[in-house]
Amino acid sequence: MRVEIWTDINCPWCYIGKARFEQALERFPHRGDVEVVHRSFELDPHSPAEARPVVPLIAAKYGLSLEQAEAAEARIADNAHGEGLAYLREGRDAANSFDMHRLLHFAKDHGRQGQLLDALYRANFADARSAFAEGRLVELAVEAGLDGEAAAAVLADPDAYAEAVREDEATAGAMGATGVPFFVFDRRLGVSGAQPAETFTAALEQAWESRVAVPLLVGDGGGEVCGPDGCELPQR
Repeated sequence: MRVEIWTDINCPWCYIGKARFEQALERFPHRGDVEVVHRSFELDPHSPAEARPVVPLIAAKYGLSLEQAEAAEARIADNAHGEGLAYLREGRDAANSFDMHRLLHFAKDHGRQGQLLDALYRANFADARSAFAEGRLVELAVEAGLDGEAAAAVLADPDAYAEAVREDEATAGAMGATGVPFFVFDRRLGVSGAQPAETFTAALEQAWESRVAVPLLVGDGGGEVCGPDGCELPQR
């Protein structure tokens, strides 16, 4: 069985959702027969390459005060800590994630996609040094077991794996995804948002037992644009 997960490195609920899904997968009796593939989607494909502090970005984008934006980040941090994840409450920044997605496709070709994704999430949400610092992506690629020179060559070529990223995004749009994280089980069942581990357990069991196509079940996207149900994608 294949589980495809559409995420963005800038999405904190993708970071949390991955941990919750992996809790369910660890308990799944057929986990050895489950292939997990991580797919690309950018929350904001038009964001600049230059890193900017997260809290002012959240405040400006959603019309919040700085205090409200800080409180929102604190709530996310509490959810992350509840899953045993490290999460910086302040000092984080964000930038365009397209190069990260290109590098993840390169890592997939070399069997290191999961390792690189973990490294990117840690760097973006838990490390004091920004994931967007100059040379940082190559360092993270090496940490994930990839060849540094080959990773640098991919990043230096803006066309390398660019089409693969766009194909992932187009597929998610065709499936009706309105937010990330978005989990698709054998192209038969879909779950959106950083749902509890129990929800992922039920989805794994249903997809495993299912032998006929069933409609995608997409979670309620209401509430905050970036809330427990995931992060809403902007109009493209």
